[in-house]
Amino acid sequence: MTKHEVPKDHPRYQSLFIRESIIEGMHKRIVAEAGLIAHGRGEAFDYLLGEETPQFALEQERLATIHLLLAKKPVISVNGNVAVLCPEEIVELSKGLNAPLEINLFYRSRERELAIETAMKEAGAKKLLGIDPDKQTTIKEISHQRRIVDIDGIAVSDCVFVPLEDGDRTQALTHLKKEVITVDLNPLSRTSLTASVSITNNLTRASAEMVVIAKELKHLSRDELLIERSKHNNSKLLETALFYMSNRLTRLATELSIKKNE
Repeated sequence: MTKHEVPKDHPRYQSLFIRESIIEGMHKRIVAEAGLIAHGRGEAFDYLLGEETPQFALEQERLATIHLLLAKKPVISVNGNVAVLCPEEIVELSKGLNAPLEINLFYRSRERELAIETAMKEAGAKKLLGIDPDKQTTIKEISHQRRIVDIDGIAVSDCVFVPLEDGDRTQALTHLKKEVITVDLNPLSRTSLTASVSITNNLTRASAEMVVIAKELKHLSRDELLIERSKHNNSKLLETALFYMSNRLTRLATELSIKKNE
């Protein structure tokens, strides 16, 4: 089955469509095989959210957008899953935040770099950093392939948006005094706990919602953005995410128990 063959009246149409998109992306060498596992793990946590965006996640997205708007040199990191799941939204967000896109990969190969570049340009991107060998440098704090960064991108950025989980890189970038914005459905992951701002939501929803938020906030002055930022606390929002998941499971378990006893 291809993504276009998923029946639109299927009760899990959206989930199946995204799954087939990820599989198709793997066959095109955009997504690494491990990307399928990562997607499945995230999907499991999305069930705990009810596969919708809670209010606390909207607050996280708002806080993240504020940080990116306040940054002097924001950068949006792109990997294979991002290029398949929400390329158009990420391109639009890049334009709205004036934040360049940089390809940064754990399973790095020239073939994948070019495949992702093609996918992102088909989605409207004009230029992508991270693939010109003459403009690459390394982050010493990272031992794997993600250490390779662009000298005009992540290397000199003050705020990096990492749309999907990556604990090692998040830790390394924060040690370099860079702000790191992440999207990770697991609020207890090293990524979520280390990031400057953690978004506990599905990337496909979060990216689209952040596009809208960016349009709303981009007209605010720097002082107004600073005031807005002071209204939110990342640690408190992560705590809320955990309570939300826990309380939802408790409620569902109670409802199930009541039905059995009826």
